[in-house]
Amino acid sequence: MAEADPQLSEGEAQAEGEAPALEDATQGPKKRRWGRLALMLALPLVLLVGGLIYWQSLQGKVSTDNAYLKQDMVGVSAEVVGKIVEVSVHEGDRVKAGDLLFRIDPEPYRLQIQEANAAIATAQANVTTLSNAPQLTNVDIAAAREDIAFAQATLERQEALWKRGFTTKADYEAAQHAVAQARAALQQAQAQQKEAQARLANGPAVPGVNPQIAAAEARRAEAELALRRTDVRAPIAGRVAQADRLQLGQQAVTSLPMLTIVADTSSYVEANFKETDLDEMRAGQSAEVRFDAYPGLALKGHVASIGAGTGSEFSVLPAQNATGNWVKVTQRVPVRVAIDEASPRPLIAGLSADVTVFIDGRKR
Repeated sequence: MAEADPQLSEGEAQAEGEAPALEDATQGPKKRRWGRLALMLALPLVLLVGGLIYWQSLQGKVSTDNAYLKQDMVGVSAEVVGKIVEVSVHEGDRVKAGDLLFRIDPEPYRLQIQEANAAIATAQANVTTLSNAPQLTNVDIAAAREDIAFAQATLERQEALWKRGFTTKADYEAAQHAVAQARAALQQAQAQQKEAQARLANGPAVPGVNPQIAAAEARRAEAELALRRTDVRAPIAGRVAQADRLQLGQQAVTSLPMLTIVADTSSYVEANFKETDLDEMRAGQSAEVRFDAYPGLALKGHVASIGAGTGSEFSVLPAQNATGNWVKVTQRVPVRVAIDEASPRPLIAGLSADVTVFIDGRKR
């Protein structure tokens, strides 16, 4: 029959060949729909799982990137006025406590010591002169008493003659006046003696030393102290910074810092945490510190203290809400984080840091 109907045979053969192709064409869209469906279901699942993992990673700790490395810094200024004649350090140098930083011209203060020594010698000479003064030898007092005795005897004779009528009233009154003058002279001599003794007296503040000598010695001690202060030395160990004004010939002025010493052995981090993060934060909790300057560096630390006030409270112009037009803003509280291990990289004051505090008691 196939030979009898060749066209039918060719049609059947063609239909049989198109059937698998039609099936493949219908299966292709089905597979793509299932792939899209799987992708649509998988993407939220991945986001959900990722969110759960991220949320779990945030539990038991609080973090902030509003943190900066702090180091103790001491501004060094001259305690006496003068011209700088020697400079021993420069920017970035490391110094130990007691090292010479710079020297101020000492000659004016050496002259002050010589003047003080001269003042001491003058005071000692004055004391010697007062010790040998006639007022302290009782000569004037003895002479005044002799004058009183003589005037009294003369008065007695004049009184006897007055009673007998052999003298005049003028002579009698003159004898009385002489006695009064002699007694006044005795009182004056005694007052002068007390004054001389007072000049030689030692006060309770400096027992055993005359006040004039003590004052001169105090001036000398002051001049010696000023001379010692012409050598300006490092109060702490650290690195020298801001030494631009430290130049030979520069006039040093008291209370004007000439340089700054940064104590790199006392580094800590001041982290500003949100007030909502402080509920479970306590001093002593472990922490981790990372620095923007050293991405691969992580240092162990712990919470040393929590600030007594927010940053805005200690600002120069604290925020005021007296007008009532006020929007609540989350405040930041400074938290001091101590670094517990030595850093392999140099720690520079002011570096930005990220701080993580483990509030669940975990240790790194």
